Amino acid sequence: MDRRRGYIEAQRQNGLTEKPEKVEVHLKYKAVEKTFSAPLEETWLLLSKFFNEFLPSFEIASKLMLSVDLQQLAEDCEGLIAFSQEGANLLVPKSKLTDNETLLLWLLAGYLGHKLGLIESDAISKEELQAKLGKSGKITSTRLGELVKSDLIGKTADEKFRVTTFGVAQMRKDVLAKIRAKASI
Repeated sequence: MDRRRGYIEAQRQNGLTEKPEKVEVHLKYKAVEKTFSAPLEETWLLLSKFFNEFLPSFEIASKLMLSVDLQQLAEDCEGLIAFSQEGANLLVPKSKLTDNETLLLWLLAGYLGHKLGLIESDAISKEELQAKLGKSGKITSTRLGELVKSDLIGKTADEKFRVTTFGVAQMRKDVLAKIRAKASI
């Protein structure tokens, strides 16, 4: 009996000295990832803290992030841009557009076509844009430089151009309505 009591007492002592099992939780919310590894009670507190403190600030930040609704953008571009087997096409005559509007519309067509999987790349070379604009290299370079300075477009590492997310937002907000009015669409 003493032996059995000694064995039970030893087990109880081991139970008191053993470390409590840890729970591991991995959270991923948009671009934020957090992993917790702690005893159950502590993990619950860490999770609660994460949801109470961090998520509201991410929700606020997400409201400030520029994002593009592709379906809405496609609807906004209806009658202005179309796609064929050959690629993107502008449905508005160049004569009704400024050089900058023409360049922006071509780059927007590249963006939209690429996002929809209709064309391979959203970046267009200066030479292609010059041909589409129908102007000299100097005029094309000057207009592209103006658009880059205004952050509406960006230059890629391989010297091509693409519309920025800010550029898409500005086009939806201002430029597309002006183009539509000029083209009477």
